[in-house]
Amino acid sequence: MAEFTGERVIPGEVNVDLLNEHVARYIFAARLARGKRVLDAGCGAGYGSAELAHSAQFVVGADLAPEAVGYARAHYRMPNLAFEQASCVALPHADAGFDLVVAFEVIEHLENWRELLREAHRLLAADGQFVVSTPNKLYYSESRGPEGTNPFHEHEFTFEEFRGELASVFPHVSLFLENHVEGVAFQPHEAGQAVEVRVDAGEPAPDESHFFVAVCAHRPQPASPVFVYVPRAANLLRERERHIALLDRELATKNEWLEKARHDLAQLDRAHRALNEELRRSNRWAEQLNQQVGTLGARVEEVQDELVREQEKARQMAEAYEVKIAELEQDVRDKAQWARDTDARLQQHIQDLVAAVEALHGTEKELEERTAWALRLRDEAGELAQQLALYRASRWVKLGRKVGLGPTSPAG
Repeated sequence: MAEFTGERVIPGEVNVDLLNEHVARYIFAARLARGKRVLDAGCGAGYGSAELAHSAQFVVGADLAPEAVGYARAHYRMPNLAFEQASCVALPHADAGFDLVVAFEVIEHLENWRELLREAHRLLAADGQFVVSTPNKLYYSESRGPEGTNPFHEHEFTFEEFRGELASVFPHVSLFLENHVEGVAFQPHEAGQAVEVRVDAGEPAPDESHFFVAVCAHRPQPASPVFVYVPRAANLLRERERHIALLDRELATKNEWLEKARHDLAQLDRAHRALNEELRRSNRWAEQLNQQVGTLGARVEEVQDELVREQEKARQMAEAYEVKIAELEQDVRDKAQWARDTDARLQQHIQDLVAAVEALHGTEKELEERTAWALRLRDEAGELAQQLALYRASRWVKLGRKVGLGPTSPAG
């Protein structure tokens, strides 16, 4: 579903006066569309294209917004009506392909709006007409008041600017001033009666007009009469009464909102005063805290100075410790070397002792052997002494000595 943004009119979603204001332009152009090939550039929701299709040979509605084209296709179906998604400044149609091109409330939305005029000039047949409308910049700015510039509009026109730009592209331009005017209608109860309209004469006032509508062509055009569109829902007083009732309801709602806003404001004011008191207490606490912070800051500076002094002492002590450690390490290295030297001497001494013990063992063994040998010799000597004694004591030996016979003893 297409969304009403204030710039795209959708029947049933806007008030009747606004809808009639837009429909009136299509009713105006429908008089020029009888039996013709028509293009509705910037067709929006499609209701205007459908109005033109009632009298035209065929109508093509073109719009850049896909949601608008989708809405138009869903709500307006006629055998001589088609909708397409296309840009108004680059339409996919051949030159001179249309007898009537309309572009209502489109040109002010385009950044490159001059391209729309050139594109309409290209698409028109030799005897074709281009009907274009735009809001009056002076009136529109005044009516919007404090709301400021319309955010959907790229460029708005004064009367003279609009006429000048159209005349630079089309050799023949007829301008109309569209106004939503007040009137009084006398409608017969019986249907089918002729319509008579009287429009009081008066000087046209472009600067005070609501909208500008131009009919542009390649060839001269016949003079156009004043055209008045009286919509079916044209009981202006009834519409005003309904509008006033709606405004009254809105005003009552706004009054309720205002009363609630006043109540909320009173509560906010009380809360604001309480907040201010709390803020004052917080400020006093903050001042005390600042004083404490100042005192603590001074103490921090003192502690920092003490820390610097202690760090210097620690540095000096560390340097002394490093010197002492270096001395101890050297002493340890010296003692370790002494221990290694002593161990080497002890090992050598042990080896010498082992060799001496082994020599002693050898000497003891030799002594034992010699002692055993000496004992054997002693024993042998004793035996020899006994034998010698026996020998000497023998009478045979004695007899032999006398006669000079027998062995001679060593002792003898």
